[in-house]
Amino acid sequence: MKCPRKFLVASVAIFLALMALAALRTQEAFGQGAGQDASPQTQDPRARIRTTVTLVIVPVTVKDSQGEPVTDLQQNDFRVFEDGVEQPIALFSADAFPLSVAVLIDDDLKTGTAEKVQKTLETLAGAFSASDEVSLWRFDEVPEQISEDFIGDNDALLTQLKKIDLSSSFPGIGSYTMTNGPRVNTAQPPGPAKVPTEANGHPNTKHIDDAIYAAAEQLRDRPRERRKIIFLISDGQNAKNNTHKYDETLKALLSADISVYAVGVGEANLNRGITFLGNNILAKYAHATGGDIFYGGVSRENLEELYGRVSEQARNQYTIGYSGSHADRSKAYHTIEVRVKRPGLSLLTRDGYYLNATP
Repeated sequence: MKCPRKFLVASVAIFLALMALAALRTQEAFGQGAGQDASPQTQDPRARIRTTVTLVIVPVTVKDSQGEPVTDLQQNDFRVFEDGVEQPIALFSADAFPLSVAVLIDDDLKTGTAEKVQKTLETLAGAFSASDEVSLWRFDEVPEQISEDFIGDNDALLTQLKKIDLSSSFPGIGSYTMTNGPRVNTAQPPGPAKVPTEANGHPNTKHIDDAIYAAAEQLRDRPRERRKIIFLISDGQNAKNNTHKYDETLKALLSADISVYAVGVGEANLNRGITFLGNNILAKYAHATGGDIFYGGVSRENLEELYGRVSEQARNQYTIGYSGSHADRSKAYHTIEVRVKRPGLSLLTRDGYYLNATP
């Protein structure tokens, strides 16, 4: 585990650099650059042109052909494009960031999967450093915040994790008895046919979009010098009647610089690689926000190992920053593309960002 002090010093230094860049750009926008008189007596306020500068921060994960992180790249190895136009990189860092994390735990898993996840929950505490802060949530049809606020102490986090009981859901969910209705003398009773459940026997009643949206609302106002992520553990089964749909939830994530990292368990392993069909909701959120998805195998040890990989990858992304001062402010959404010059590498970064409205 890396030194928490180093995390904090690095993130604060980057944050101060961002603020210095913002101040410089704003000063230039007001015509108060070097060699100009900033005295209010000598300037006509009507001649001022206000230009809002958007500092766009882009965390980037780079992997080799084996899926292992690549950590030796420099600023000149990267190119960044907004709406197809290359942008000069104003900020680059490979330093680790402290994390603000909302952990979302699926509370409607099949019995065997729930038991496996239950046995691993305590090890989640070891995935975070002393500089991180973590909030805990559980969800099925509605999200429920377990911790009152963010937890910055690992002992307190461990105590909260020990209290989570994934076996407390209504018994029989996903079973033949609960999904096929009552029987009269071994025959189905008269009346309208029941609504069919998932083909795999698990009723599709979970609201993943709503859970992610609630966690995004909590993370939205965390300081910019912290990396904000949602750590989602789920089988990916998602009902169609979420209050917040995918597009609305994705906008909330991209507007607040939040990445989703998912650990797929149970049925999620059946949907690997079919994001283009829209069936893998975990992968869709992860890929669109610059996060990642991992799939938990059959062993408890494998699942526990993934928890550490998620936090380390999120903490140790490259950080690229550029000024969005020339963005078309009539457009709310702007695409982002990052390229790396070294061949044979793959990148994970968010698809774009939403330009916040200005007064």
